[in-house]
Amino acid sequence: MDDSELKKVGSERSQGSGHSRGSSVGGRSEYFGWVYHLGVNKIGREYCHLRFLYIRGKYVEMYKRDPDEDPGIRPIRKGVVGPTLMVEELGRRKVNHGGGGGDIYVIRFYNRLDETKKGEIACATAGEALKWMEAFDQAKHQAEQDLARGGSARNKLNVEDEIDLDGHRPRVRHYAQGLKRLIKIGQGPETLLRQSSNLASDIGADGFFEKDVGDAVEAYEWKCVRTVNGVRIFQDVASSESGKGVIVKAVGVIDASADTAFEVVLNLERRQRYEWDMLTGDLELIDSYDGHYDVVYGTYSPMYLSRWDSKRDFIFSRQWFRGQDGTYTILQLPRVHKKKPQKSGYHRTKLNPSTWEIRNLNTSKDANTPRCLVTQMVEIHSVGWWKWKKNHFSKFEKSVPYALLCQVAGLKEYIAANPALKFKSAASVIQSKISQLSVSNAESEADAVHDEFYDAVSADSSSSDEESDTEIKNTNVTVKLKNVAWAITSLALKRTLSNANKELDPKAASFIIDPSQFHGSLRKAKDDADTNCWTSPNGTGFVIRGKTYLKDSSKITGGDPLLKLIAVDWFKVDKSIDRIALHPRCLIQSEAGKKLPFVLVVNLQVPATPNYSLVLYYASDRPINPNSLLAKFVDGSDMFRDARFKLIPSIVDGYWIVKRAVGSKACLLGKAVSCKYLRQDNFLEIDVDIGSSSVARSIIGLVLGYVTSIVVDLAILIEAKEEADLPEYILGTVRLNRLKIDSSVHLEA
Repeated sequence: MDDSELKKVGSERSQGSGHSRGSSVGGRSEYFGWVYHLGVNKIGREYCHLRFLYIRGKYVEMYKRDPDEDPGIRPIRKGVVGPTLMVEELGRRKVNHGGGGGDIYVIRFYNRLDETKKGEIACATAGEALKWMEAFDQAKHQAEQDLARGGSARNKLNVEDEIDLDGHRPRVRHYAQGLKRLIKIGQGPETLLRQSSNLASDIGADGFFEKDVGDAVEAYEWKCVRTVNGVRIFQDVASSESGKGVIVKAVGVIDASADTAFEVVLNLERRQRYEWDMLTGDLELIDSYDGHYDVVYGTYSPMYLSRWDSKRDFIFSRQWFRGQDGTYTILQLPRVHKKKPQKSGYHRTKLNPSTWEIRNLNTSKDANTPRCLVTQMVEIHSVGWWKWKKNHFSKFEKSVPYALLCQVAGLKEYIAANPALKFKSAASVIQSKISQLSVSNAESEADAVHDEFYDAVSADSSSSDEESDTEIKNTNVTVKLKNVAWAITSLALKRTLSNANKELDPKAASFIIDPSQFHGSLRKAKDDADTNCWTSPNGTGFVIRGKTYLKDSSKITGGDPLLKLIAVDWFKVDKSIDRIALHPRCLIQSEAGKKLPFVLVVNLQVPATPNYSLVLYYASDRPINPNSLLAKFVDGSDMFRDARFKLIPSIVDGYWIVKRAVGSKACLLGKAVSCKYLRQDNFLEIDVDIGSSSVARSIIGLVLGYVTSIVVDLAILIEAKEEADLPEYILGTVRLNRLKIDSSVHLEA
């Protein structure tokens, strides 16, 4: 961005504006706001231009200036969002301009069928990036609806120019669309120049961006041991008794949005850091590998934290990501780096491994400010912890872990002392009197009731933290959850099994599946202590939508899987392989495999060096009922599959940092990563490209580092969005017990 543009930024659209600029006819949504357009010009130089972006229904326009202030201006780029558009969050990136610089949050667009159509935009904050992704998701949904109607709509889509933000500027057409609401994203272009975020959560009166998040049922037993300035400090009693170290956490409620708290925690600027961080205020960015991973160097002089008055320095990595429910997770681990060798006069120390989790709390519509729950977990050596516990006078207050946990209290007080961080942004939602757009419930992704996303249950879960004894409020319905009070009743279990049985043809004779006829490259477990193997647990470790979910958001624990896991392949491949079911070595091509009524093949493509494929084979003993939800999924469109295919992970046993990274939150895979589908003969194959998402690649990279010491459960299911499809049922499960990377079998394409 050149100097002339920088001078112009401060005088652009004033804060607080968000007025209507169109008629409310036709029932379409309009999103608008400032973004940064990134790219490379004809001579190979990178550019970062300030642009005003409009999304009207499925139509996208890009302007050099705000068209409301300059009505005669014409868009410089324009097009439609097609059903094959993919949107990926690339995370933070440093941008330099005019002798200064700042961090921006990048979003990449590409057409999965046409790689020439692509481009990047960026926002000043992670919260704005999330809302633009939701806006493009709505536009894509509109395109899918138009395409599903067929006929003239299909022909119209073929002749319209799909949006292309890269390369030359295409010829601009004029598209006129009616609107039902106007949604302004962000506070304006000046946020990047301020180098800080004032963005608070945009919770509209219609609840469009509001996230209803349920309890995280954790495999911990938390006990409150201290309160510091309104922040509670908990000890995990279960980990303490195991002798493997102690997990301690600080929990505080902050009067700001999760976006705001996240921006403050990630900001390394010294002046701001000094106002809330008593320990790691002097920080310096060493390296940034992608938008979700960086390495930081820091120094401090802990006179009261040590018996020696010595200067100390440290290096740690930060890995962050945002879940589909909007929760931020930051993983912090000690590191070494060649750019920062040991410094003379300083004692190199290792900071304790720690994590941040920041999620929005539900607030009433009349509340002036949003609220978020901030949790910081720290791993402490058990010897030091027990020494503190045994003494009458407290030495814990003189330890580094205590100073780390006090960061939550400092963050809470800092935000409370800065009203600009607490108030809502200028982003506004203007709701017309037009009724909501009528769309098919089967294809709709804009459900009125949001998933709680916390769907994996641990058998030894119990907690005294308010996170496991709270109320989930959804419109006018309140559900009380305490001590897994939503655990399944016998009646609910019968309903679930009955609903699952309807998915297969009740008139067909049952096919006897002989496990001895099916063998994959990864063997089945002999017993619970076996390693480098798989088994198929029941569904009681997972939480799924109950019969009344659309009314009261109630969930139940899952029953036995509908499909039987008959084999697992653990392949090493030179490059990712699609259509693996057609490979001669695949069991689908065997005589026994061809006789099965139906097989679901899930090919999880793991990015690494080399690449790997974890292939799961789920078989049914009867043909699929043609009137069932499973039939709609198996024989439906890719759009329908992307909107419904759900995976729930759960780390049963393993390092606590890995548990926090993977979580227990349901994920719609079609919205998180690229999925391809192959429907032939008696099978459906789903190729899940984990490497298509930088966030997923980052998490998988961490998991592979500990894969030989973890036990992970996975459940797959089809998300139920209509009352007729409820209660949900689990399609299949798998438990992977301490896999060995070297045990993978090489497979040639």
